[in-house]
Amino acid sequence: MKILILSCNTGEGHNSSARALKKAMDSQGIECEVQDTLALISTDVSKNVSDVYVYSTKSSLFEKAYRIGEAVSSWENSVKSPVYMANKLYAKKLYDKLTEGGYDAVICVHLFPAEALTALRRKARLDIPSVFVMTDYTCIPFLPETELDRYVIAHEDLVEEFVEKGIPREKIVPLGIPVDEERYGTRLDRNAARALVCDEFACEPSSEASRWFLIMGCSMGFGNMGGLISTLLQRIQPGDRVICICGRNEVQKTSLLEEFGYDGRFLATGFTDRVPELMDASDVLFSKPGGITGTEAVLKNIPLVHTSPIPGLETYNARFFHYHNMSYSTSDPLMQAEVALRLCNDASWRERMVQAQKRNSNSRCCRDITELVLTLTRK
Repeated sequence: MKILILSCNTGEGHNSSARALKKAMDSQGIECEVQDTLALISTDVSKNVSDVYVYSTKSSLFEKAYRIGEAVSSWENSVKSPVYMANKLYAKKLYDKLTEGGYDAVICVHLFPAEALTALRRKARLDIPSVFVMTDYTCIPFLPETELDRYVIAHEDLVEEFVEKGIPREKIVPLGIPVDEERYGTRLDRNAARALVCDEFACEPSSEASRWFLIMGCSMGFGNMGGLISTLLQRIQPGDRVICICGRNEVQKTSLLEEFGYDGRFLATGFTDRVPELMDASDVLFSKPGGITGTEAVLKNIPLVHTSPIPGLETYNARFFHYHNMSYSTSDPLMQAEVALRLCNDASWRERMVQAQKRNSNSRCCRDITELVLTLTRK
């Protein structure tokens, strides 16, 4: 058995889901490869598209493009979108990859390769099972014009939305969003996690009663992060801690340390593979409503405050989480801080949020998707 997982470098979330699926399949002895789809054209194309995506999320460009996409997606399916036409151009390269690799099935965690696979299917050149995995809590524009065998979506409550947008009901499988089950499906004891974090980042240990606030998504348009940090530092106690993960945005990390580094309760770090332990150590997580980070937080059962979304699909993510009581969503930094402090002090509200997260998540999503793919290959 040999599986190809197709992703794209437009944000790290898609690649994270691809790696999680590969890890689950590797553990079952299934040969699996993750491919950056646009790199089939060239690494320069992949990098340029990634750079444009990151830039668009920090401006109004992404929202405008998303709204245009929603409008175009409402047209009849006989009218093919510019997204389909663009991805159709490298379909031959993808066909060569599939045939030369001898794959038994293909999984897409991004729209672009799904469009290219659709072009192959319309020419009767796709003869292996194909599965699309949605990594957000909504049906994205242009997805209904694709023609794959199955569509894995985040939650059963989203089925009707996908059907209304044009995805055949019989192809929809609500299994969740794939994240690393080994790292996010279990929790460390809070004190043990804090000891590990303090050792990793060379910070002073804090008392067991102290409150830790974790801020993620800082490198991709978090919103008024300075306002949130300032408010928290004014409201929290001497032994509490505020931790910001800035990813690979060194400029932002430096800026934050210049502004808040005087306060010993504040810590800013760049890219780290200790995110699961940081979640375990923290009392509340602040994050923009990305589908992957939200799913990781839900599996960790950490009280969650969603901040300013990237307009478009993250708006729908925030709405879904808020409606299902899995998070509280607000773009106001004063309210963000107030909600976080209340979650620390109100055990009843905190427990209701955690229980809602448990009801609406699937810790074995990667294994379920693996079984789905294996079932399709047997037909």
